[in-house]
Amino acid sequence: MEAFWDHLKHEFTLPLGNEVLMFSLILFIILLSPILLKRLNIPGLIGLVISGVVIGPHGLDIIEKNAAVDLFSTIGLLYIMFIAGLELDLNDFRRHRVKSVWFGFLTFILPIASGFPVCYYLLGMDFNASLLTAAMFATHTLVAYPIVSRMGIAKNPAVAITVGGTILTDTAVLMILAVILGRHEGSLNQAFWIQLSISLTVYTVFVFTIIPRVAKWFFSALESEKHSHYIFVLSAVFFAAFLAEVAGLEPIIGAFLAGLALNRLIPHSSALMNRIEFIGSSLFIPFFLISVGMLVDVRVILSGPTALIIAGVLTAVGLIGKWLAAWITQLVFKYTAAQRGLIYGLSSARAAATLTVVLVGYDAGILDETILNGTIILILITCIVSSFVTERAAKEILLTSEEDTAPAKEELTKKPEHILLPLANIANFSKLLELALLIRDKSSLPSVSLLTVVPNNEEAEVNILKSRSKLEEFVREASAMEAKVNVLATIDHNVASGITRTVREVMADLLIIGWPSRTGMIQKLIGEKVESIVSNTDRVVFVCELVRPLVLHKSMLIYVPELAERENGFERWVKKIGRLGQELSASAKLFASAETLEAIQAIWKAGGFSIPVTKSGYQSVDSFVQEASKASIDELVILVSSRRGFVSHSLSLDQAAMRLDRQAEAVSKIVIYPQQRIETAMLDVYDDVSAEPLNRSLETIERIGKGIGDIFRRDKDDKDDEERGQ
Repeated sequence: MEAFWDHLKHEFTLPLGNEVLMFSLILFIILLSPILLKRLNIPGLIGLVISGVVIGPHGLDIIEKNAAVDLFSTIGLLYIMFIAGLELDLNDFRRHRVKSVWFGFLTFILPIASGFPVCYYLLGMDFNASLLTAAMFATHTLVAYPIVSRMGIAKNPAVAITVGGTILTDTAVLMILAVILGRHEGSLNQAFWIQLSISLTVYTVFVFTIIPRVAKWFFSALESEKHSHYIFVLSAVFFAAFLAEVAGLEPIIGAFLAGLALNRLIPHSSALMNRIEFIGSSLFIPFFLISVGMLVDVRVILSGPTALIIAGVLTAVGLIGKWLAAWITQLVFKYTAAQRGLIYGLSSARAAATLTVVLVGYDAGILDETILNGTIILILITCIVSSFVTERAAKEILLTSEEDTAPAKEELTKKPEHILLPLANIANFSKLLELALLIRDKSSLPSVSLLTVVPNNEEAEVNILKSRSKLEEFVREASAMEAKVNVLATIDHNVASGITRTVREVMADLLIIGWPSRTGMIQKLIGEKVESIVSNTDRVVFVCELVRPLVLHKSMLIYVPELAERENGFERWVKKIGRLGQELSASAKLFASAETLEAIQAIWKAGGFSIPVTKSGYQSVDSFVQEASKASIDELVILVSSRRGFVSHSLSLDQAAMRLDRQAEAVSKIVIYPQQRIETAMLDVYDDVSAEPLNRSLETIERIGKGIGDIFRRDKDDKDDEERGQ
């Protein structure tokens, strides 16, 4: 018994030596500290840093910094910078690039201009330490971004330029960090600049050329191996960080650039992005924040007034510099006081990049413990200020701006979206599910239903069970993207009628079906099946053939018929394509009339979809098919069709999909049939009566008339030629 107590006492001797117990304690801290501080409206990262102070060697000395802690801390630091590059909306940055560049310049230069004299003359720091500390003032982390996202004002221009300015400030600060380290080591000469220029050029070319190409090949070759995608991304990030160190740069620069390079290949709503954020936010990043707190020596802060004065000066200068940048931006672009507060609130918080700069400077001997501890206090105070200022400004914008509040009120009242995917080809079903999950409505609680229709025979029950087991794999795939997915199975003599009946039963808003297969005589039957589904439902229908993973498409070729903007379902499909382009960071080349083009861009602008648009002008559908036949494999061809009897329908549209199938076989294609709100209440009694034979007869008569007209025109032309010859 005594041996047991001795063993137990040894296990709990401080600092803890048992790595399993250490890891368990850190996990409990990661779990509980954000929950407790959430009640005080304080960001969870502050609780993690404070927890590190308490359990660290300068606090209660429960855990000491060892190789395991340092390894996880390094991984977390690189992970933060990687996600920062990965989450930037490049299309949004391009849309607001002028304002983002202006704000990025101000929020970079003003804190440095105000911070350097204070550090150099008032605090008596040397040149390197003063410049590095001033550069630290220029960084900012979007700690309060979840607040604006939760309140539904993330599309406000003030938010867009603040997010866009992040890429400029952080990149410039990291470059200054490399220069200061070179100067500190005494290697800041002509050879340093030549080496830095060459290594940076070669490294940048490698990161933005080789890594994306290898990633495209990997995602395409191993499309079904979803877990391998995450491992590949992590490998690319850490290898890029290592190569950055070899090139004479900081590893964090490599992680940040790797995030920018892979940005277009990892949609923000994809399962891969969900895994990256989940694991990083749950484990690596909290571990890094705790390790930062373990560096803080409370005794240095409490040793005398000097440390507190330095911390107060650093905090004051950091907050004032960011406020000046927000104020000047407000004056230049005529923003409101609430928008200025939003810009200031989002850009005033320091966390990831600030910690990076200070830790690197501390490890290199440029900064001392006083600056390190003062910076930790700066981070705590600025994160609190950022949270309160951002929330207050966001509420003011919601109260004063009808434009911003109207969508939010509408979203509260509308019914959740429902997307239906019938299972036809198990091989291509994963791509259709990915499409559905990318374009689903993020503002409500959408659901996706996977449907299988089995023949009504003696083996119907057995076939239903088999079909359900096949679909369970796709349910697990969707759960990785935190999407609600249902499995439906129905029995019907006819597959098409089973699908259309289920659309009405579950009140689906969008139907996504696969492209008809090319199997000789059966092609005609399947084509009629698709035509039957389209004709007997009034909802949006996407007929898709995705030959490559969606993330590999860089642009979209979109044909929209004349008068499409006057149909009821116009806005719904335009938003879906806008959301797809946003997720893929893809550009759009629109073949549409001026009126239709203007209507599309207005909807995209209202929805906050920043998609680069090339205006091709309206052409015939035949010309578009010719254009599509020359499309590259990186382009997604989208043909917007129409059902018979509606304003944008024409006979050429009916044959366009077939011609597209023949002439653009190697590219991914989507044919869209817009939603048509047909008043069918009185016609439900006559479900067995169909106007389809009449429609076909009228079309046949129209074609015959057109053919006869062509014959007469040819005869007339021949007679004219004979007369001219005489």
